[in-house]
Amino acid sequence: MRAWFGKLILKLIGWRLEGGKPALNKYVIIAAPHTSNWDLLVAVAMSMVLGIYVHWVGKHTLFRWPFGGFMRWIGGVPVDRRSRHNAVQQIAAEFARHDEFILMVPPEGTRHRPEYWKSGFYYIAQKAKVPIAMGFLDYGRKVGGIGPLLHVTGDLKADVQVLRDFYAGMTGYYPDNFCPPRLREEVEAPADAKS
Repeated sequence: MRAWFGKLILKLIGWRLEGGKPALNKYVIIAAPHTSNWDLLVAVAMSMVLGIYVHWVGKHTLFRWPFGGFMRWIGGVPVDRRSRHNAVQQIAAEFARHDEFILMVPPEGTRHRPEYWKSGFYYIAQKAKVPIAMGFLDYGRKVGGIGPLLHVTGDLKADVQVLRDFYAGMTGYYPDNFCPPRLREEVEAPADAKS
């Protein structure tokens, strides 16, 4: 039923699905480009067709009564950023707790053009020892889906270059708002090196 409903939505809005569901139970899926609220509708429809139940991260306050149960039901994972445990560790622990866990992250973090992608998706995948699936919504072709998997090597620049190569030429709903893959850590020296 969900797959049929997802196909109907895609047909009505004129989108095609490309690629299939990775044959894995655990991975981080990037949602990019992310420039519009419409991205959510298209991504949800595609996840229905593919039979993927995605999780997403939200501020812990979203999970309080009376909406907490609903937020968890639709895949939400609360993260307390005030905690001494960092968010990466908290989310990596979720991967360890479940037999099947797919986390969707829009690394741009905003619908406006950022200078850098947020790097949490990379470090979560590294800590949880899971690959990164390259999810995409290309408004230029009205095609979306899941591309190849990136197995994190720890060589940040080389890994991010793989992402840049994959997302090159893709267009967001607002083309000028799409920030190609670029992490702050690529251009800034580590804190240890500055001292």
